[in-house]
Amino acid sequence: MNELPLAKTRPASNWSAIWVLPLIALLIGGWLAWRAYSEAGIEIQVIFESGEGIQAGKTEVIYKGMSIGKVVAMALDDTGERRGVIATIEMKQEVEPHLRENTRFWLVKPSVSLAGITGLETLVSGNYIAVSPGDGESVLKFKALPEAPPLSDDRPGLHLVLKAERLGSLDRDSPVFYKQIQVGRVKSYSLASDQKTVEVKVFIEPAYTDLVRKHTRFWNASGITVNADFSGFKLRSESLASIVAGGIAFATPEHRKDSPPTDPNIPFRLYEDFDAAQAGIRVQVKFPDFEGLQAGRTPVMYNGIQAGTLKDLKVNDDLTGAVAELALDPRTEDYLVEGTQFWVVKPSISLAGITGLEALVKGNYIAIRPGEKGAVATREFEARSKAPPLNLDAPGLHLVLFSDTRGSLEVGSPVLYRQVKVGSVQSFQLSRDDQQVVLGVHIEPDYAHLVNRTTRFWNASGVTLKGGLSGVEVKSESLQTLLAGGITFETPDLKATSSGKRVQRFALYGSRDDAIQSGQRITIQLPSGDGLSPGTAIRYKGLEVGKVESIALTDDLQAVILNARINQAAKQIARVGTQFWVVKPEVSLSGAANLETLVTGQYLEVLPSSKEGAAQSHFTAIPAPPNVSAREEGLRLVLSAARRGSIKPGVIVSYREVPVGKVTDFELGPTADRVLIHVLIEPRYAPLVRSGSRFWNASGIGVDASLFSGVKVRTESLEAVIGGGIAFATPNNADMGGPALPQQTFALHDDVNEEWLRWAPKIALKP
Repeated sequence: MNELPLAKTRPASNWSAIWVLPLIALLIGGWLAWRAYSEAGIEIQVIFESGEGIQAGKTEVIYKGMSIGKVVAMALDDTGERRGVIATIEMKQEVEPHLRENTRFWLVKPSVSLAGITGLETLVSGNYIAVSPGDGESVLKFKALPEAPPLSDDRPGLHLVLKAERLGSLDRDSPVFYKQIQVGRVKSYSLASDQKTVEVKVFIEPAYTDLVRKHTRFWNASGITVNADFSGFKLRSESLASIVAGGIAFATPEHRKDSPPTDPNIPFRLYEDFDAAQAGIRVQVKFPDFEGLQAGRTPVMYNGIQAGTLKDLKVNDDLTGAVAELALDPRTEDYLVEGTQFWVVKPSISLAGITGLEALVKGNYIAIRPGEKGAVATREFEARSKAPPLNLDAPGLHLVLFSDTRGSLEVGSPVLYRQVKVGSVQSFQLSRDDQQVVLGVHIEPDYAHLVNRTTRFWNASGVTLKGGLSGVEVKSESLQTLLAGGITFETPDLKATSSGKRVQRFALYGSRDDAIQSGQRITIQLPSGDGLSPGTAIRYKGLEVGKVESIALTDDLQAVILNARINQAAKQIARVGTQFWVVKPEVSLSGAANLETLVTGQYLEVLPSSKEGAAQSHFTAIPAPPNVSAREEGLRLVLSAARRGSIKPGVIVSYREVPVGKVTDFELGPTADRVLIHVLIEPRYAPLVRSGSRFWNASGIGVDASLFSGVKVRTESLEAVIGGGIAFATPNNADMGGPALPQQTFALHDDVNEEWLRWAPKIALKP
């Protein structure tokens, strides 16, 4: 029997692996407890007057945009006389050093007031509690402020105290202006210790602290200041923001520009308004006319807005003018330069209308037009006797028109387009060389597009009268222009571009005919301009083809130059070979001609060149009408006489007292012992002239007298008696000879032979 092995015994162990899990759990629990303790916030209590807008678990404490705590509970406060709400707030541990006795809390929520909108960000994030760290001992219980505290005095910038008689419409955050630029704001306000004045604390941004000097003046620019009396009323406002929210403005008087920097500990006086502050810029203006100006009452106006006041007026010793001292708004400082203009506005009534109508109500005032910014600064000015030529700041189109005469145009005269008033005359004055009248014209904005490069202006004032033997033409643009004068314009091409200049320049013509003109410009030289003037017509065959525009002397003063324009057939007229001459009335024994010029005035007749030639623009007028018969058809003959007598071009040549031709010209013979008279026989009657024909002078009256036969009077015709004439006769068929040849010469007898009068050949005439 085998013996069983004996068991070996070992002592039992007290450790077991099962205890590992509780240990781990213990460590984790300890770590979590330590973490919870280390990250736990600091609970504080803040007492608010009302719990409106505060929610437990939601409302946060914000400092400089970062969350540093949150409301965890809300409870009523019954400990004080004035019940409130206790908000328990869990603050982050890192802010514990800042939880001091003077730390301030307040609730931020959206607020709308005249001063503006605050807390706008809470519309998205909800109301929050703001905090401002303070000093003192550590505490955990605070009382919230009813509103945000004023700006801290430690903030960089200039902190000032202003003392005023009353607060007006000023409020916290009301703006502080310098030349209408906001440079600061109102921090707070309170009654002074004497309870008679109001102390207003203001803050000026660091960038603008140098603007405040020892002698700087502050005034209340809140709302609108109205000062009314029998002469009118005065309205002043710093800006739209100051009308709504109130505001303060300041400036340093010009004569105090060297004022030292201010001491922030010394309060300033806050004046009621700009006038009381007397912070305006002082300027001196010499006025030649000071009628209606009153020191302390007359305003200085710019485009309907008061820019200053007349402070003092000193009349010159000779009473010819006065020197005015003006106090102008500091905003005008940059524009008080050379070129700034002043003048007195007073009511004026004329045919053109009423100007300065507002002065009828509030009295005369001083108008100002600022010069260009950046020009040389000055404080002494010479006032104008009337309004300056143009108000370039007015909306619309500004034009300058140049004219030789003003006519009946006045300031206010209308400018018409198709008899619709689209503008007015603003001013008139002489040009720099005193040779023309310069008119300032304003076109209203709605009609500015009607003026471009093709526009033509003319004076439509009064009545245009044209008369002649055919009748009289009377023309007027409108009843308004008949009384007050006016300007009319036309624009042939409304799609054309304008010049693009700020002030466009145009010529002002005397009439529509002068303005709406085209054609070729030419010059005509004459020995004398007697009876000719601008507007003299140029005619061809009774039709007007051009007009004289101006007359001037030549450089040597020996002749006259006519500047003319050909409007019709310019290509045929303005070329080599064209002739001009003056048509004037003629009265002689032979008759009268051109009598219509006694009424219409002299004119220029033109005979265009019959041949094509080179273009020509300068012509010399001929002294008499050209011999147009040179181009007429017929038989041309030459008559030789001892003297001319009363023969001249145009005198008729008759056969049996029937006109068959005319004298075309005369000249001395080659040896000057005879006069050669050129005649033209009409083609039909050319066969009447034969080599045996006899010519005699039929001018005047022939008288034969004897003792026995008595007196015998002989004349060819009444026309020959008055204007002279030539007659001829041809012998009977057997003695007439052959047909006369062109340029054949015949003798011109002084008297007729009785035998010649009995000749009566039968000669066939041309059909």
